[in-house]
Amino acid sequence: MTEPTRSTPTAFEIARRENCFQGFYKLDKLYLRHEQFAGGMGTEISRELFVRHDAVCVLPYDAKRDEVVLIEQFRVGALEKTANPWLIELVAGLIDKAEEPEEVAHREAEEEAGIVFSALWPITKYFPSPGGSDEFVHLFLGRCESEGAGGLHGLESEGEDIRVTVWSFDDALQAVRDGRIINASTIIALQWLALNRTEVRGLWS
Repeated sequence: MTEPTRSTPTAFEIARRENCFQGFYKLDKLYLRHEQFAGGMGTEISRELFVRHDAVCVLPYDAKRDEVVLIEQFRVGALEKTANPWLIELVAGLIDKAEEPEEVAHREAEEEAGIVFSALWPITKYFPSPGGSDEFVHLFLGRCESEGAGGLHGLESEGEDIRVTVWSFDDALQAVRDGRIINASTIIALQWLALNRTEVRGLWS
């Protein structure tokens, strides 16, 4: 049996913080120490932190037709890790300082997919990579009408080239099983819907 922890760490101290890069995103280096599970403060360590805006991701779902609306776009982060860097994803966007997550959800639905949400269902909030990034994701299910959705969308001013497609829920979940959908937020949202689909359809159909 694992030995129980003798402490519940809560304390940390940041000695200094240096900016290493500043662009659309930024990279900081932090020198800090934190409380240990065994008790007491640890020695000073340094960690590089990728600083970026928090994000909103939404799975558009038509409960009556049991269909989801997904987008596909080129992702530079996948360029050297997969044979196809055009990833199948959710509607998503970054939160500006004065915005609420729900505002971002509605804006991005129109910009990226040409659809309107009549309701939002909060799924969860999570850190996608807290070992090196401070990004925090707000994940929603968005109630929409999938009939007529599709085509090419995105803001030309931001270099967006987005293809919108409608999937049956079963086909989308199978794409997760097959490894065709490899985007984290999309996998999480589809698996959540698989667990809660009966309740959602009962309320939204």
